[in-house]
Amino acid sequence: MAVTTQKSTEYTNATASPVTLNEANVYHGRVRIAYFTHDQDGTGDAGSSVALFALPAGKVKVLLAASRAYVNWTTTSATLDLGWDAYTDIDGDAVAADPDGLVDGLDVDTVGYQTLEGALAGIKATGGTYTFETQGGVVIRATSPTAMVDGDDLVGYILYVVD
Repeated sequence: MAVTTQKSTEYTNATASPVTLNEANVYHGRVRIAYFTHDQDGTGDAGSSVALFALPAGKVKVLLAASRAYVNWTTTSATLDLGWDAYTDIDGDAVAADPDGLVDGLDVDTVGYQTLEGALAGIKATGGTYTFETQGGVVIRATSPTAMVDGDDLVGYILYVVD
């Protein structure tokens, strides 16, 4: 074997001659924050959900590994799913809602702060990120596979890159 020195795809593009432009959501984009606060009002059956915020239209890269939330869902064996509502992609095609497309079954049985990266292989393989390309934006939604209790809290932020 030998020691190798290589470049990432993005750095290769930036140092090519002529330069190959990287998309702004990948290289030198602006990091934005979507902050959310939710206090459950009344009891909710299993499958209850909370619309947290809407991402803007265009190409947006969500930085799940850098996003966090304080979760105080008091039902025994509580888990959190994070996904999106149905939307129209950049080509005009309908994309189905996926309630656990970003995080599937995050264990929130113990009250505290959670990183919203989850354990989905597709998210892990992209460095804890997910890219949306939409015509009109997309709503990000948290869902509880177990019942929710009056006063359960979900407070946090998701970072994303756009521009």
